[in-house]
Amino acid sequence: MAELVYRPVIGAALTMFKALDLKIDTQGSENIPRTGGAVLVSNHISYLDFIFNGLAALPQKRLVRFMAKESVFRHKVSGPLMRAMKHIPVDRAQGEHAYQHALDALRAGEIVGVFPEATISQSFTLKGFKSGAARLAQEAGVPLVPMALWGTQRIWTKGRPRNFKRAHIPVTIRVGEPVEAPADQYAGAITRRLRDRVQELLEAAQRAYPVRPKDAADTWWIPAHLGGTAPTPEQLKAAGNQ
Repeated sequence: MAELVYRPVIGAALTMFKALDLKIDTQGSENIPRTGGAVLVSNHISYLDFIFNGLAALPQKRLVRFMAKESVFRHKVSGPLMRAMKHIPVDRAQGEHAYQHALDALRAGEIVGVFPEATISQSFTLKGFKSGAARLAQEAGVPLVPMALWGTQRIWTKGRPRNFKRAHIPVTIRVGEPVEAPADQYAGAITRRLRDRVQELLEAAQRAYPVRPKDAADTWWIPAHLGGTAPTPEQLKAAGNQ
């Protein structure tokens, strides 16, 4: 039943992206296992990131079950779809239920998608990673697959209007080689290695990105350390936003 809903949703997303004339450049999809469980781990800069993460798994004929905040499942439109596609609701007050749900899915051979920053990064830089992804991989005995997205923030991100015009926006996706998560290692050390790998992939995606801001007003989507006008992590923290 999940696939009866999931595949038409993928088709609708692809149709929308074609209508928007998005230029999607994906490399490394072969690093996603064709069979068996895995934890797909990505940076988070847009409300649409989970869709692009899922697209990266399609060449391997895999469907990803994403962990997402519980409020998305209560929405009258997204809720029924999220449940039908067997995504995993996360109630931060009762996180152990989501953890067990994800663990069961991994042990059943599913790929589970996780955003270890826990929320969208408004600075478009990589925030600290929570250790849940590493602990899930350790307990389930599956690899972590790092990936990075760039350009998705230009379509729809926190604090900015949506851009669903035919704007020909490029989206760059990079998937890295699996990171092992041995049960006898400290989850914090695995998480640091994982974050370093995602950072490398993010920098590679940024270098490969084919366009630059049109003018000074268009620098909002570039991190401050790369010469853009996105708020710094320190500015966001001072404002209570990160």
